Amino acid sequence: MRRIAPRALRRVCAAGLAAALAACSTESVMSLRPDVDVGAQTAGVPAAVAVAPVPTAPIESIEPVEPVEPTPIDPTVPTDPMTPVPADPMTRAPVDPRLAAYPHFEVPADPPDVMPAGEVDCRRDLKRLGVRFRDVSPIHEGSCGIDWPVEVSAIGSVRMKPAATLSCSMAATFSRWTKKELVPAARWRYLSGVKTIHQGSSYSCRNIRGSRGTPSQHSRGNALDVMRIELNNGKDIDVRKPGWFAFRQRGFLNTVRQDGCDYFTTVLGPGYNADHADHFHFDIMQRRNGYVACR
Repeated sequence: MRRIAPRALRRVCAAGLAAALAACSTESVMSLRPDVDVGAQTAGVPAAVAVAPVPTAPIESIEPVEPVEPTPIDPTVPTDPMTPVPADPMTRAPVDPRLAAYPHFEVPADPPDVMPAGEVDCRRDLKRLGVRFRDVSPIHEGSCGIDWPVEVSAIGSVRMKPAATLSCSMAATFSRWTKKELVPAARWRYLSGVKTIHQGSSYSCRNIRGSRGTPSQHSRGNALDVMRIELNNGKDIDVRKPGWFAFRQRGFLNTVRQDGCDYFTTVLGPGYNADHADHFHFDIMQRRNGYVACR
């Protein structure tokens, strides 16, 4: 085998390399690009579809509107929304229109005063007894007062002068005593009916005289003082202690006074003390032990 000289070998390789480079071109190299669109549209988004324009109606010309002047702010009305604003007494809503967007709650109206069932029954009792009365406004004077007072002007045909302001319970109790004890006793003793009861004190805001601030039953409308009794025959019976020989009058007064102990819890009169020397005192004071003071 023939041996090729090194110098000749180098010549052959150089010639082969030159031929290979001559066969290559830049166009053949640049043609080796990936098959991906790298332009403005990506392969994942389809090309935009041409849409025909939608015809629109011509825009009418709009006349300019005159500007509205802002409502002047009342300096007396607070601008802070957290500041309370007086409410309209009719609607109970804020009067400031700037607070209309803020939540507010309706204030419930005060419930009307409803007469208790016991007071209603008591007034029915008064009507059955033939009492002429009228309801008057509640009385509240410090610790004194009557929640549901009545003003009594007559018990059947017996007039009350002046009209007595009492609690309904006291009015009913006194009316029963008048019809069942006073009137029958007058007919028995004097053969006459009772025309008028003259009272000296009904409701009165005061304490018991001589006590250390103990309220009198007059301050609750639960007491009535009788000064004299006028009969239909013209006889006027004074409650003061009668003379020695006034047997009829003494018997009459003792009877109605003693019978009163069956209706009232307190019956005081002439002979008890100087404060009751000229009248009968009747009241319905409730005591813990049920004691009745009949003196």
